[in-house]
Amino acid sequence: MKIMVAVKRVIDANVRVKVKADGTGVETANVKMAMNPFDEIAVEEAVRLKEKGIAEDVVAVSIGPAQAQDVLRTALAMGATRAVHVATDAPVEPLAVAKVLKAVAEREQPNLIVLGKQAIDDDSNQTGQMLAALLDWPQATFASQVEIAGETARVTREVDGGTQTLEMSLPAIVTTDLRLNEPRYASLPNVMKARKAPLDTLTVEELGIDITPRLKVLKVETPPPRPAGVMVGSVDELIARLRDEAKVL
Repeated sequence: MKIMVAVKRVIDANVRVKVKADGTGVETANVKMAMNPFDEIAVEEAVRLKEKGIAEDVVAVSIGPAQAQDVLRTALAMGATRAVHVATDAPVEPLAVAKVLKAVAEREQPNLIVLGKQAIDDDSNQTGQMLAALLDWPQATFASQVEIAGETARVTREVDGGTQTLEMSLPAIVTTDLRLNEPRYASLPNVMKARKAPLDTLTVEELGIDITPRLKVLKVETPPPRPAGVMVGSVDELIARLRDEAKVL
C-alpha cells in the first residue's frame, strides 16, 4: 500500500503575522517558516500506518519554490520514505494545488491520499474536496480517527453535532483534523539523514497544469483591535447592559 501526503510551507504558527504597508499581503521576508500544522498531522498518520505494516511507502509532496524542500525534508525526518517537489515560484490557489496533486497521484498511483483539512495561511479548506472531485475518489474530511482494513478505510470525522463514522473503499482522500494525533518530533539522526536524502523534482510545466490565479486579492488589512472590557458592579448591572446592547444589535 502506498500513501501520498501533501505538505505546505507556511509562516510558523508561533509567528505574529504582519500585513505589508501597501496592503497587498503579509510579510514573509526574514520570517520563520514551517510545515502547515494540519499537514504535520497528516504525515504523522501516514507514518503510523507504515509503522503498523499497513503501508509500505509514504510519499510526501509539496508545491512551491525551492524553499518548499525544507518541509519535504521535515516529512522525511518524521518517517516518510520519499519526497516529490513540484517546483514553481508562482502563487498557487486551492484549485491549482488540487490539479497538481491529481497529476502527481496519477504518476504515483497511491492507495490513499492524506492532507491537512486546511492551511493556516489562507484557511481555504478546499483542496482535499477538490482533489476528491477531480480524481472521482471517495473522501472523508476532518478525520479524528483512521482505520485501514484491506481495501476499506473506516474514518471517524468531526461534525457540528458530534462525530460521524464513514466507511469507504480505497483509493480515497482523507483530510486531517487536530484531534487525529500528536505529531512526533523528528530525531536529530533522522534530521541529518533527511538533509542528504534525494528529492524527486518536477515542474508545473512538465505536468501540463495551468496554475493561473483565478482570484484577485483587493486588499489585506490587520483586524481592528478588540475594544476594552467593561467592569460591572453587580449581576443586575450586567443584565441591564446586555439588554441595552441586544436592543442596539
